[in-house]
Amino acid sequence: MKMNQEKKPIIEIREANFECEVLRWKQPVLVAFSAAWSRPCRILDSVLEEVADACAGREKVVRINADNNPDLSLIWNIQSIPTLLYFVDGKLHGRIVGTASKEAILSKLRSVTDGRDSKTLNSDANNEMNTTTKDKEPRL
Repeated sequence: MKMNQEKKPIIEIREANFECEVLRWKQPVLVAFSAAWSRPCRILDSVLEEVADACAGREKVVRINADNNPDLSLIWNIQSIPTLLYFVDGKLHGRIVGTASKEAILSKLRSVTDGRDSKTLNSDANNEMNTTTKDKEPRL
């Protein structure tokens, strides 16, 4: 991974540090579930680097190896990789499954972060929250 002094690396997190790095993080967090063997995940890696650069200081971007963290994949209903999850204030606010452009990822991120003080979520994020986190707050 290339890194200059202005860039923040995309860190890889695990089950052990998911709660502090995502659920308790004060800024919005984009979580990318991926696997090294997946060509779509490798394609998305370069896009995520660009997204991390564009978000530096405002939002955090992290990766989770889905193969090495099966419990997280189960808890967050990861059925396909890559999957991007958008967390704001420790709650799931959106999801993208599959590859996406930098612009699409940033647009989705802005849509979930612009309304972060509001109780109203857009309908697809609301449906995601209802189906993936209903009555459970993962504690690892």
